[in-house]
Amino acid sequence: MPPKLLVTGADGLLGRALAGQGAARRVGLLAFGRSRLDITDPIAVTRSVAESGADIVVNAAAYTAVDQAEHEPARAFAVNAEGPGHLARTCAAHGLALIHLSTDYVFDGAKATPYLEDDPVGPLSVYGASKEAGERAVRTALQAHVVLRTSWLFGAHARSLVAAVQRAASQGTTMRWAADQIGSPTAAADLADAILDIACALDGDWRRFGTFHYAGAGTATRHGLAEAVAELCLPRDRPRPRIMAAASAELARPALRPRYSVLGCAKIAAIYGIVPRDWRESLAQLGRELTAQGQEPSESR
Repeated sequence: MPPKLLVTGADGLLGRALAGQGAARRVGLLAFGRSRLDITDPIAVTRSVAESGADIVVNAAAYTAVDQAEHEPARAFAVNAEGPGHLARTCAAHGLALIHLSTDYVFDGAKATPYLEDDPVGPLSVYGASKEAGERAVRTALQAHVVLRTSWLFGAHARSLVAAVQRAASQGTTMRWAADQIGSPTAAADLADAILDIACALDGDWRRFGTFHYAGAGTATRHGLAEAVAELCLPRDRPRPRIMAAASAELARPALRPRYSVLGCAKIAAIYGIVPRDWRESLAQLGRELTAQGQEPSESR
């Protein structure tokens, strides 16, 4: 029988994907958005977990405004570090497992080969530092944890890259994206399926706990990903936005990004049998779904 999951961050891109994939797979899933559960409130966390009857908690809640985090670090750390700590301690008290989502931004981008789970971390931004602190909080408080790092998430949501490209096409605006940042784009739906696979496979085998990477197979630059979105996710009769390549320094964003943050996913394949598919294949599928449904990415999806 599939486990019952409590999912935080249900209003976000990944939270919505988890709800959709969970329903399709008939996995019992309680989806808590921020209005229902603010993970920075330890009393609310304790009450919600205790009353949920869940077997596993999935923490998809996060402060993801990478540049804004430079200006409000206290808020970023409250959500990305203290919140996961509250969840982990509550899970420990109730004998539950926790699957906690993290990011490639915990690395400094100095490598030229895919990052492995035990590579040294070195975040460049407040956002990255807050996520790394969240990982440590989870590991310190709870043995039965899975810290799952991912990267460059895309999907059908109003705050996603897909929606940004579609808006640029509609408005006839020019977009500038970094051509010197390399990573692994990841479909939210694919990541949701991986999380559900992990949740359904957790047992007493301690090899299944710890830190894992999951990201789409293949690599891209930020500029290349935006161009691929325009190619694969816009209707054929829609004008294409002008997408220009730029150096990271030219974009002058408040937060530094790792220049190279490709995640090696051999460990999750070895332990769980989960092999990510190519990100372009997943992006093309998303484009077909949007075309078939005649819909734009929106808050309601």
